[in-house]
Amino acid sequence: MKRQTKRATIYLDSDLHRALKVKAAETEYSVSELVNDAVKTALLEDSTDLDAFEERKGEPLFSFENVLKKLKKDGRI
Repeated sequence: MKRQTKRATIYLDSDLHRALKVKAAETEYSVSELVNDAVKTALLEDSTDLDAFEERKGEPLFSFENVLKKLKKDGRI
């Protein structure tokens, strides 16, 4: 069963567009397939990050400044 697709207009840096076209020609994937895969990968990474945030929401928070102070105090930096 073929997935439904939507047409979208995006504007790419000309060098990125050229690289995509070359990669598409070399891999026999379309530019659309390459862009879809890249977007899916980015969204999956975001989803993984959100899952990690959810798992760690009960952990105490430390400011960068306080961590540096503790490292200095302990003679580690």
